Amino acid sequence: MNNQNNNPDIAVHCESVSKNYKDVEALRNINFDVERGEIFGIIGPDGAGKTTLFRILTTLILANEGTALVDGFNVVGDYRDIRKRVGYMPGRFSLYQDLTVEENLNFFATVFNTTIEENYDLVKDIYQQIEPFKNRRAGKLSGGMKQKLALSCALIHKPSVLFLDEPTTGVDPVSRKEFWGMLKNLKAQGITILVSTPYMDEASLCDRIALIQNGEFLTIDTPKNIVSQYKNKLWAVESDEMHKLLLDLRANETTKSCFAFGDKIHISMDNGDLIVDSLQKLLLEKGHTNIFIREIEPTIEDCFMQLSQR
Repeated sequence: MNNQNNNPDIAVHCESVSKNYKDVEALRNINFDVERGEIFGIIGPDGAGKTTLFRILTTLILANEGTALVDGFNVVGDYRDIRKRVGYMPGRFSLYQDLTVEENLNFFATVFNTTIEENYDLVKDIYQQIEPFKNRRAGKLSGGMKQKLALSCALIHKPSVLFLDEPTTGVDPVSRKEFWGMLKNLKAQGITILVSTPYMDEASLCDRIALIQNGEFLTIDTPKNIVSQYKNKLWAVESDEMHKLLLDLRANETTKSCFAFGDKIHISMDNGDLIVDSLQKLLLEKGHTNIFIREIEPTIEDCFMQLSQR
């Protein structure tokens, strides 16, 4: 069919997309565009709807409502065209465990009527890291190596749009960093990348992000703009009894938001400002010791918590 998108700068277009699984509303009125050549992140916890959205955009399932275009083609009527143009790396390792590294890559190249040699330049930087193990069965690879093999297989037919569903989940920090370096290189080659992740710290590595919760987009913008829109001063608070501290801070009538973040509690107040001395006095009266309070800069995770609270 003919390309339906009149804007050549838009690689993915979603308009009022909704999806239900019986009584469960997995996606609700999703609207967004992804510009060609950008890294677009969909950030949210497990069960937020990220995988459902990717499966709709890669033509694996149908939405109940709405319209979606990928590379200008409709995900319903033009699914054959889309499947030739996209690469998809699902969240769960889905390659053939009993085939070797090389056999898996050859298989996926054959499916798309191409060869490893024809598009080797595209996957070279990634595949070279696992090529010494090309005769090892995929099921025997480490998490980081499986990730590189899956990405090579998703790229072997030279897709214009790449969908990566939680590609760094369960992968060690070094491999996560390497993986994002690979994505930057792929972007430089003109590939549009949509990546979903539950890791809020990966948001800053994307050009733009959508924060998703319970099947709805909370906001779409650059990571920098989202952080700049955090409306209150933010404070990190510690004491010797962190669980009691959380309960006492939440019970305080001037507390606007209060969440545990690792070994600290992040808090903002209704009046915008926090008088450290008065809060310290309050916590001392509640029996807390070794109290530590300091102002901090908000992160994407703080913004997500604030937006989801609304």
